[in-house]
Amino acid sequence: MSLILGLYLTDLPLIVMSTPLEDAMDTLIRIFHHYSGKEGDRYKLSKGELKELLTSELTDFLSGQKDLHLVDKIMKDLDSNKDNEVDFHEFVILVAALTVACNDFFEEQLKREGF
Repeated sequence: MSLILGLYLTDLPLIVMSTPLEDAMDTLIRIFHHYSGKEGDRYKLSKGELKELLTSELTDFLSGQKDLHLVDKIMKDLDSNKDNEVDFHEFVILVAALTVACNDFFEEQLKREGF
């Protein structure tokens, strides 16, 4: 059941096929809410929830990291309103920044290979 602009497909009168981008948006929302709310506010990630999300969902990103305080640093950088929690808006900023970094890396690799 896909989520499109706040509506579940079952709420729509016609079956609508979602696009890959809509599926990606749906996945971001579902992943965030899968981890949020286990501790405190159900619409925000605590530091523990953020760590669980990062270690479970971004394993390649964290696997090469040696910094024991990485989650603390990420939390501090993301927590723009300083409430010691990460809301969905703040989480999307992390995902967007990582996506841009990955794209930049791949573009650079392609340039080196002459593409």
